Amino acid sequence: METHSQKLPDAYQKLSLWVKIISVFLPVAVAILFGIKLPLELPFDKHLLPFINAIINGTSTVLLIAALVAVKYNRIGLHKRLIYATMLLSVVFLLLYVFYHLISEPTRYTGDYGMVYFPLLIVHIIAAAIQPPFVLYAFLYAYTNQIEKHKKLVKISYPLWLFVAVSGVVCYLMISPFYQ
Repeated sequence: METHSQKLPDAYQKLSLWVKIISVFLPVAVAILFGIKLPLELPFDKHLLPFINAIINGTSTVLLIAALVAVKYNRIGLHKRLIYATMLLSVVFLLLYVFYHLISEPTRYTGDYGMVYFPLLIVHIIAAAIQPPFVLYAFLYAYTNQIEKHKKLVKISYPLWLFVAVSGVVCYLMISPFYQ
């Protein structure tokens, strides 16, 4: 009878291929989609979508911190549930983010804090673009019970993910007064 540990390399290889595909496809697809605009009218103010995404980022921040606390107290089951919830929120965020940018023109920041906003936005965008493989591989290592690899990669992926979530909220708060 084949055990879970005997299946691990095969499962890891298949899932690792998906991580690689998603990690390359995601930023390329998002960049391409920014050039496409759909003339779609919504039955509500479309600027509600970035507000929802800011709530998702804020919630992700809280869940990520709670997941760290849970693992520090050896509450591994809770840690897993919190990370799964955060991963789900990330998928919802991405879908709403892409949808919003498909139906909206870019909003121009014309506030007094451009020297803060623009560098933060640039670093946020770069971090968000490079984040997927780090987070997905950390998740994959945990999922396939490669805990030492998971712990090692989380030292990079966790602060990166947390930064993207927090800076996303800050960027939203700075740009939101300029939505039309």
